[in-house]
Amino acid sequence: QVQLVESGGGLVQAGGSLRLSCVASGRTFSTYGMGWFRQAPGKEREFVAAINWSGGTTAYADSVKGRFTISRDNAKNTVYLQMNSLKPEDTADYYCAANYAPLTAVALTTRSAYNYWGQGTQVTVSS
Repeated sequence: QVQLVESGGGLVQAGGSLRLSCVASGRTFSTYGMGWFRQAPGKEREFVAAINWSGGTTAYADSVKGRFTISRDNAKNTVYLQMNSLKPEDTADYYCAANYAPLTAVALTTRSAYNYWGQGTQVTVSS
């Protein structure tokens, strides 16, 4: 069983930055593919970014390319999402997810690819 705990959400003005963190329990974090999803009020949960087990491949939703960066520190069992140039439309609850298969990041862009989910952290971007 893997537990994921997100942090770093908050209120920020448009154009600002936030860095989300997700700490995973368990000794095999370095073998997991990791992803970030978000869900705005009244909308379905959507893919944001993914990173494979080694950090060698990443994938991004078109809406965040060039603004968001996913990274991981396997020594700290942590995956990050650096969010720059934030827009009001980025407002959502952000969720961290883990997959225990050795997939590339491109294969980690759908909700069904993940085995574990965190509880989410709220991000609000004011205009």
